[in-house]
Amino acid sequence: MKKIYLLLIFTCIMALSFTPGVKAQAPHAEKDLAAEISIRGLRIYPNPASANEGKLYITSASAKTKTITIFNVLGKKVLFKVLVEKVLDISPLNTGVYIIQVKEGGKSVTKKLIIN
Repeated sequence: MKKIYLLLIFTCIMALSFTPGVKAQAPHAEKDLAAEISIRGLRIYPNPASANEGKLYITSASAKTKTITIFNVLGKKVLFKVLVEKVLDISPLNTGVYIIQVKEGGKSVTKKLIIN
């Protein structure tokens, strides 16, 4: 009797595991999402930035206006700027670790920024 139940359970498991079209994860889904959100050619440099110099350069493949928001590690907004050119003044920021969010043309990128 136990063998029949085990055989029945094994058969059900095998039948369900070979169901066509059902996948646990789609490996390309993350890549597609990242491509949809990222800003083509985005460069934020220098990183780590120098507090003495007080400048951060933000460039991308397009010349669109960028909205820059910088948060501290606690999530508090410490700097907000609509950037037309490529130079961002970071002199008001103290040394430390920050999160920088760049928005351009409906796309958004968030990165870590270190100021020495």
